[in-house]
Amino acid sequence: MNRKKKMNNILKKKVKKANSKLHTSNKPKYVSKADRAKLAEED
Repeated sequence: MNRKKKMNNILKKKVKKANSKLHTSNKPKYVSKADRAKLAEED
């Protein structure tokens, strides 16, 4: 039983990772407050 459970967990993890890579979000990458201040100074 334990061996089966272990294999299933490993396979489930692989499937989850593959699915998460397919469904990437369109959210803009996080820019820290300090970096935003630097960018504002340059402009």
